[in-house]
Amino acid sequence: MPLRLDVVTIFPEYLAPLDLSLLGRARREGLLDVHVHDLRDWTHDRHRTVDDSPYGGGAGMVMRPEPWGEALDEICSSVPGRTPRLVVPGPGGEVFSQEVASRLALEEDWLVFVCGRYEGIDERVYDEFAARYPLSVLSLGDYVLNGGEVAVLAMTEAVARLLPGMVGNEASLVEESHTGGLLEYPVYTKPASWRGHEVPEVLLSGHHGRIAAWRQEQRLARTAQRRPDLMARYEAGSEARP
Repeated sequence: MPLRLDVVTIFPEYLAPLDLSLLGRARREGLLDVHVHDLRDWTHDRHRTVDDSPYGGGAGMVMRPEPWGEALDEICSSVPGRTPRLVVPGPGGEVFSQEVASRLALEEDWLVFVCGRYEGIDERVYDEFAARYPLSVLSLGDYVLNGGEVAVLAMTEAVARLLPGMVGNEASLVEESHTGGLLEYPVYTKPASWRGHEVPEVLLSGHHGRIAAWRQEQRLARTAQRRPDLMARYEAGSEARP
């Protein structure tokens, strides 16, 4: 059964990259079943209004609950016998990580992405649907985007590439950054010498044991230099392991 993805947005054209590269191939080969919906299709006024001013005052506009309610009612009940996980990209959520991507890829078969805009979605939408479906608010990081669409593209690619058959050489997933808690080692290709920069001798040796040891050393060094927070977590986990 392919992973089904529904994306609800007021800018459907923003999701056009889902037809490109590996994601597009996965859709054509039936690994991903993607449906993009225009939230305005669930409005009933001539202006197709999806937002209004916030109660209590303040800057900006808030997305109204009625179109979201109707859209999610219809979409979430559209596949009999299956229950989706709702995913709302937002800066106030759990940080999206490789671990989260793996969990979504391995444990879920249907994700419904809810793309907010403006100052956000009326909180009652969260209350209503969290009581009926599993719901996750996920953040790409400690910064604010104009809407959820960019985050959906990033999350979709991170999740989809972990699906069986998605990446041609699945061994390439094993040692990449954040797998096992470390960053990836440096990589090189031909020529062996370029502008005075040489490929490390060990990689030309053909000695698989030495190469593996060098790569692990590089992962540790790079993680310690660039992401000391990850290194501290990795070391704590190593101490806890028997």
